[in-house]
Amino acid sequence: MRNSICICILLICSATFAQKKTVASAGDNLKVQAMDDIQKNYEAYKKTALQIWDYAEVGYKEHKSSTLLQNVLKESGFVVEAGVAEIPTAFVATYGSGKPVIAILAEYDALPGFSQAAVAEKKLLPGKDAGHACGHHLFGTASIAAGIEIKKLIESKKLKGTIKVFGCPAEEGGSGKVYMVRAGLFSDVDAVIHWHPGAVNEITMTSALANSSAKFRFKGLSAHAAGAPERGRSSLDAVEAMNYMVNMMREHVPQETRIHYVITNGGRAPNVVPDFAEVYYYVRHPKREQVKQIFERVVKAANAAAMGTETTMEYEIIGGTHDLLLNRELGLVMQKNLERAGGVNYSADEVAFGEAIQKTFGFSSAPINSAATIKPFQQVIDAGGGSTDVGDVSYVVPTVGLETATWVPGTPAHSWQAVASGGTEIGTKGMMVAAKTMAMTAIDLFLDPAVIEKAKQEFKAAVGNYKYEALLGNRKPALNYRD
Repeated sequence: MRNSICICILLICSATFAQKKTVASAGDNLKVQAMDDIQKNYEAYKKTALQIWDYAEVGYKEHKSSTLLQNVLKESGFVVEAGVAEIPTAFVATYGSGKPVIAILAEYDALPGFSQAAVAEKKLLPGKDAGHACGHHLFGTASIAAGIEIKKLIESKKLKGTIKVFGCPAEEGGSGKVYMVRAGLFSDVDAVIHWHPGAVNEITMTSALANSSAKFRFKGLSAHAAGAPERGRSSLDAVEAMNYMVNMMREHVPQETRIHYVITNGGRAPNVVPDFAEVYYYVRHPKREQVKQIFERVVKAANAAAMGTETTMEYEIIGGTHDLLLNRELGLVMQKNLERAGGVNYSADEVAFGEAIQKTFGFSSAPINSAATIKPFQQVIDAGGGSTDVGDVSYVVPTVGLETATWVPGTPAHSWQAVASGGTEIGTKGMMVAAKTMAMTAIDLFLDPAVIEKAKQEFKAAVGNYKYEALLGNRKPALNYRD
């Protein structure tokens, strides 16, 4: 009897091992096919990315960029729903049916104030103000490339399920994905894949800062600043008083807090007491609850400033994002695929370009050849220095991402050097690493339901009893926040 039980167990284990080996072999063949096919279409994807780089459209104004990506997806056989979540430039492209449903995020907004040519010196482009200083032209293109490859595999019956590509506008301060989450667009998704341009090749296992942003608007009374100053009530005084109080408050907030502001309107002429002024604030912290509390204190400073200057104040919430939930299970899967895709190898001309860029930094940077290496997997508990609306997605569905070397090593995000690198093949080569890694990761998720199940268990444990609530409340998308 005991021998019979042992034989049965052995047969079951052997069958399970054989099944896993068969799945692994099938996945390996599909990954080879996917990487080869993506690379064959390199010139087409490069053209798309550089076209969006040239458009350089800011948040919620990315009409040409969004349309271009939608058209590429439509031509590839996707069904595209545009204008989702009350955002004209947001879309969801879908192919296939049934489970699993795997989503890939695409971004394409530029940053204002970053006109820059694709050269190794600071050089403005005539007639342009914005630029892709965060590389979202590469982001969007790599994401649709990965999505199209999975679509081909579903079409040829090599994979079963549904692939979705989410066109996500206004990541830079506009919180586009928050509205898409709030609209329930991710309710049927089993896992989300994303990436971001950068200066290294690594899996994103560092969280992000939760963030609330708002524009504070003060109204006063105009008067001749020399002839009748006593009749005026300066809205600019109110802005400066608010800023002074908030700056003093920095000593009395948790040390991980980050508060930034710019005066977007401070009056038009020195000899006129300004009757209107506006200041734009960001409040960040690793924990969303702390962000809420600190933001309330900033509002109190604004109210006090209005009272002290005899002006009136109102504020508009512009954006709000959660911290980023990490998923180790999905991260380990993506790490293997990133290592398989490999890093970015520079030509002699690109090495020369990179060395010239590095000379403009004013600080020491990583070796040029580090773009060809893959960082080992590690889970970092502390939050990073930035914020992303991917955080809100990560609170409703298991999410995994990576960064690839699309910029010269050492290049900081939101810099003219990032814009310059992103306009060259240094950027588009790194983009292809991301596209291949995402496609291979999606293949693993389609072929192995156990991975998704483990990721969901980890996700549920991380979320706990928290019920998602958008930090920006019930406001409609801030479509004119860049005006």
